[in-house]
Amino acid sequence: MKQKLLLNALILLASIFSVQNAVAQGQDIVKDSTGLLGDNFCLEGALTLFKQASSLEAFEEALNREGNNINNLDLNEDGEIDYVRVVDNMEGNLHAIALQVPFSKSESQDIAVIAIEKTGDEQAVLQIIGDETLYGEDYFVEPFDEGASGGNGGPSADLEFRRVVVNVWLWPSVRFIYRPGYRVWVSPFGWGVYPRWWRPWRPRPWRVFYPRTVVYRPRYHVVRTPRVVRAHRVYTPRRTTSRVVVAKSTTRVRTTARGTTVTKTSTPRRTTVTKTSTTVGKKNNGTVGARKKTTTVSKTNRGKTTTTRKRTTTTKAKKKGNTVTRSRTKTTKTRKRKKN
Repeated sequence: MKQKLLLNALILLASIFSVQNAVAQGQDIVKDSTGLLGDNFCLEGALTLFKQASSLEAFEEALNREGNNINNLDLNEDGEIDYVRVVDNMEGNLHAIALQVPFSKSESQDIAVIAIEKTGDEQAVLQIIGDETLYGEDYFVEPFDEGASGGNGGPSADLEFRRVVVNVWLWPSVRFIYRPGYRVWVSPFGWGVYPRWWRPWRPRPWRVFYPRTVVYRPRYHVVRTPRVVRAHRVYTPRRTTSRVVVAKSTTRVRTTARGTTVTKTSTPRRTTVTKTSTTVGKKNNGTVGARKKTTTVSKTNRGKTTTTRKRTTTTKAKKKGNTVTRSRTKTTKTRKRKKN
């Protein structure tokens, strides 16, 4: 009994330390944002609301309530917060719940997707994956719990705390989407069509918005490894992006204590040009030679240019009634960097 009380006390103490650490990190990070568009939408907060919601409709409403301090996005820069709609993409036991902003008549942009897989009769795992346009590549957030291992018992027990994957089967929202007769939720709202209760508000500065999201972070962590792969594959062909938002994400505005600097953070778009030329000639000894030259130039928007030259020489000669073919290939690569 004493060991159990001691274990509970240690777990409670570790939780307090994690909250204090999150607050401390928040105080440090608030001085300097990443500059990405995803700074204005709290993925940890979205998972918290998803955990508490009784349905996807209730989840969508919670995302768009000002007092929850989850959404601070203004992608079309009209001075008002964008409405976030929820769309469930379902295949069998796989769910990919997209969070999407329709910010014009013709364009929408996915913010993130909650990927969920059922791994047993009463087991399920999930991750929320930030869209790479807003958060960069490989940005996954998932819930975690702390388990204790080791120790010989007694007051001086040496326990090691480690983060373990959370079984989300008991979350009301997860039970909702896996209940019999569930009808796939696709938000009826979009550009120009909003619920009556919704009232947009003005976006807040980073220094005001971020401290209000710190309370959501202690029980979630960012990882770089996809855990819910099959559900994410369901979502991939349905991903929605906007050319306007992608163009904005190519320039990263990073606010620092000393001022504002602008840096490039986009994924390079590769432009490839291939030129092929073939020369055929006849030598004095009666042999026929063909020379094929292929030049490939690859250029990215980061200023790197890679040129690949491939030269293939083929010679055909007649020898005692037989045809002999000799081929030689030479490949040369050069890389240049564009000067700023």
